[in-house]
Amino acid sequence: MFTPSPEGPARLSAVCRVHALQTDPGPVGVTAIDKRPVTGPVKVGTLGLRGDVQADRSHHGGEDKALYAYADEEAATWAQELGREVPPGLFGENLRTRGIATTGALIGERWRIGATVEVEVTSPRTPCATFARRLGEEHWVRRFSDAGLVGTYLRVLRPGSIQAEDEITVLSRPDHTVTVGRWFTERSPEDARVLGEAHDAGVLQLAQRVLDAINHPRR
Repeated sequence: MFTPSPEGPARLSAVCRVHALQTDPGPVGVTAIDKRPVTGPVKVGTLGLRGDVQADRSHHGGEDKALYAYADEEAATWAQELGREVPPGLFGENLRTRGIATTGALIGERWRIGATVEVEVTSPRTPCATFARRLGEEHWVRRFSDAGLVGTYLRVLRPGSIQAEDEITVLSRPDHTVTVGRWFTERSPEDARVLGEAHDAGVLQLAQRVLDAINHPRR
């Protein structure tokens, strides 16, 4: 898992939103996974980037998953593994970052992006069949899951505008050790207890899918 370097500030490498809806054999019939970088400032609200959409809103989007962030450093790992470039937006991410952990971020961690936008780390990305079709790589869902480099969803706490090369500042980190990646790959009953207590105390606001996993643990 990527550990950010202390050298230099963390930044946005790219801001990506849907380029065009694509036909897809899944139940919805179309997908908005084709995200590509845009130039200039983009407004951010509680449901994500202005001009972005989600085709399947039962599984994507909403306040808990307003933005999806993935790190340059983790994309570079995949580029080496796949023998192909992994440009910003290929994984369907809205934000491509550098110098800050996404999979390694603590659940409940808060960032400021640019001058005004503030976000909260909520939960890992779960790969799906649409993502597999997008990549065209054999056994992609399992490979992506097994690698554990899943990136993070973000909740928007303070709207504003962002653009490529904006600085990312960590505003706060909760007093626990449960990262996005750990919750995805090796969550434990103790992790669930710690997160649940932090949520109940108002220290952080857990995503509904995390609360559901706490209340209905895997057997």
